[in-house]
Amino acid sequence: MRRGRVYLVGAGPGDPGLLTRRGAELLGRADVVVYDALVNPELLKLAPSAAELIYGGKRSKRHALLQGELNELLVSKAREGKVVIRLKGGDPYTFGRGGEEGQQLAAAGVPFEIVPGISSVVAALNYAGIPLTHREFCSSFTVITGHEDPETEESGIDWKELARTPGTKVVLMGLKNIRRIMEQLVLHGLAKSTPVAMVRWGTLPRQQTITGTVATIADIIERTGFGAPAVTVIGEVVRLRDQLNWFERRPLFGRRVVVTRAREQAAGLTAGLSELGAEVLEVATICTAPPLNRTPLVEALSGIGSYDWLVFTSANGVTSFFEYFFKAFNDLRDIGGVRIAAVGPVTAAHLKDLHLQVDLMPEKYEATAVAKALLAEESLENVRILLLRAEQATPELPRLLEEKGAIVDDVPVYRTVPETETAGDASDSLRAEGADWVTFTSGSTVEHFHQRFDLPALLRQHPRMRVASIGPETSRVLRALGVEPAVEAKPHTVSGLMEVIERAGQGRRGAASKAR
Repeated sequence: MRRGRVYLVGAGPGDPGLLTRRGAELLGRADVVVYDALVNPELLKLAPSAAELIYGGKRSKRHALLQGELNELLVSKAREGKVVIRLKGGDPYTFGRGGEEGQQLAAAGVPFEIVPGISSVVAALNYAGIPLTHREFCSSFTVITGHEDPETEESGIDWKELARTPGTKVVLMGLKNIRRIMEQLVLHGLAKSTPVAMVRWGTLPRQQTITGTVATIADIIERTGFGAPAVTVIGEVVRLRDQLNWFERRPLFGRRVVVTRAREQAAGLTAGLSELGAEVLEVATICTAPPLNRTPLVEALSGIGSYDWLVFTSANGVTSFFEYFFKAFNDLRDIGGVRIAAVGPVTAAHLKDLHLQVDLMPEKYEATAVAKALLAEESLENVRILLLRAEQATPELPRLLEEKGAIVDDVPVYRTVPETETAGDASDSLRAEGADWVTFTSGSTVEHFHQRFDLPALLRQHPRMRVASIGPETSRVLRALGVEPAVEAKPHTVSGLMEVIERAGQGRRGAASKAR
C-alpha cells in the first residue's frame, strides 16, 4: 500500500485566481479534499472527479466537524494511503488552526506539508483600496483575532499596548465584539477619530466595504446590518481608499450574470465578465453529442473533393466536423481545393488553428448575411455547398442558397442535448436569489434553459432580471416564448455580448448584491 500524505493548503481569501500554483497542482491529484466554509467552491472543480469531497467548515456556533474529529479524519484518510488535501481559507497558519492540525499529524507519524496561502489580512484590504502600510502614514501593522473577549482577564491581547502601538491595526473575525474592541482601544488612548474600515467577503464580486471611525463604526454596523465574514482595519491608511479603490469600481461590480453556454465553451465568457467585476453563475444548459444519423456526414466526407464551399456556422461545427474528418483521412490536404466560409470570428479562429484559410466571413453573423456574402463572391448557379452545422438548425440558410441556384447538402455534424445539473452548477442559487442578467448565446441554450427553469416564470419571480441575447437568431427564439431581450449584441459575438451588458449596466447597481 502506498503511503498517504496530508497537504495543508491555503485556499486564499476567496478569489479563485489567488490560489497558488502549488495549491492548484496538489488539488489536481487529490484523493480526498477536506475543505472549509470560506473556501470558494470553484476551487473544488480542480480536484479529480473521483476525489472524495468532505465539508469540514466551521462558522460561529455551527461546526460540521469538531476540531478533534477533523484531525482524526485527516490521520485516518492518510493511513489509507490517500493523498489528502486539507483546504483552508486564507493561510493555514494565520489564525486558521493549521498549526494544531499539523501537530496532530506529526504526533500520529503522518507525513504532511504546508502550502501557504494569501491571507485576507493582505488581500481583502488590497481589494478594498487600503494598503497595510504607506510611508506617509505608517511603516508597521499589527494583526489580532477578534474572537477574544477584550473584557476577560484571560485575554492574550494587551489592549493598552495595542492602542499605543503606532501603525495599522487589523482585526480578523470578531464582528460581534467590535463595539467592545473599539471601547477598549479608546479607553487605552486611541483617538476616537481614527479611521476604520470593514471589508466583507473580500476579493469576491459580492465584496462590501463600510467606513467610519473608532467612535462610529459599531453604530454603522448595527444601522446597515453589516455581517460576517469581515476584516477590520484601523488606521490612517483607510483615508487612501477613495484614491485606491480599484476593485469596487469595475463596470459590472455588484451585478450577477448567468452564463448558459455549454460547459466547455463557458470559460471565455465567464472570464470576461469576471474581469469586468461581475459575479458569474454558470448554469450550463446544453452540451454537444454526435448526430443521431451520421450517414449524411459519411457520404459528405467520401465526396469532400466535389464541393466548392464548406460553410461553418459555429465553432462547435468546426470541432465536430474535423473530429470525423481525421478519422477518415490522415492528411489535412485531403480536404482538397474547397473554399471555406465561416460565420463569426470565433468560428474563423477555430479554422485558423487548423491552419486553414477562411475565404469568406460576412460582416453580420446571421443566415441572410452568409447567403448575400456568397452571392457577392460569384453566381451560385450549380455551385456545390456543404453546410456543416447542428441538427434542427434553422432551414432559412439552405433555402436562401437554393433559391439562388446552389446545390446544398445540409449535413448535421453535432446535436445539442440538455446538460444535467452537476457539482458547481449554480441552479439553486439562481432559483433562490435571481440575477441581474441572463445571457443566451444561441437558440438552443434558450430552449434548454426554458425546459429546466420556465424562463417567463423565472423572470416573473425575479422582476429585476434582464435577458441579453447574442443576436437575431437567439432573439427570435426568446420572442417565441414571449420574452423580449433587454439588449442584443452588435456585433453578434461573445465580446459584443459583454460590451452591450457593460453599457446597459453603467450606473445601475445590482439589487442582489445590495441585499446580500
